[in-house]
Amino acid sequence: MADLGHWEGLLTEETLPYGFVYKITNLTNNRKYIGKKQCLTLKKRPPLKGKKNRRISEIETDWKSYTSSSKELNEDIIKLGKKSFKFEILFWCKSKSELAYLETLLQFKEEVLLRDDYYNGIINIRLGKVKLSQSIPNL
Repeated sequence: MADLGHWEGLLTEETLPYGFVYKITNLTNNRKYIGKKQCLTLKKRPPLKGKKNRRISEIETDWKSYTSSSKELNEDIIKLGKKSFKFEILFWCKSKSELAYLETLLQFKEEVLLRDDYYNGIINIRLGKVKLSQSIPNL
């Protein structure tokens, strides 16, 4: 079984996907947060001496210890401790566009900006044509 840090979820593939859509639930008051996190990123380095092309390598991000981009949620995690929160991976995604699409779809479906039981304060969206690697379940 793969090491997922504090995240709960099932990683069925041998290689690490591009990223995942997640939900964090505060177990003391049931407030939630829906977000996304990249597992892999590209590191661009200058070309070797005498060469023209940059060297590009894929590296793993800090996803195993990542909590959220929400300041309010992170303050609560520090105050209450990680044991007071449930960190769930909802979808593994193979591309940047699939990751952005599924996060946004879930945020709108759950009406995170209209409800007080969500930490989300913004839906930041920039989408292009999406080719999904999985079928979207009925949300």
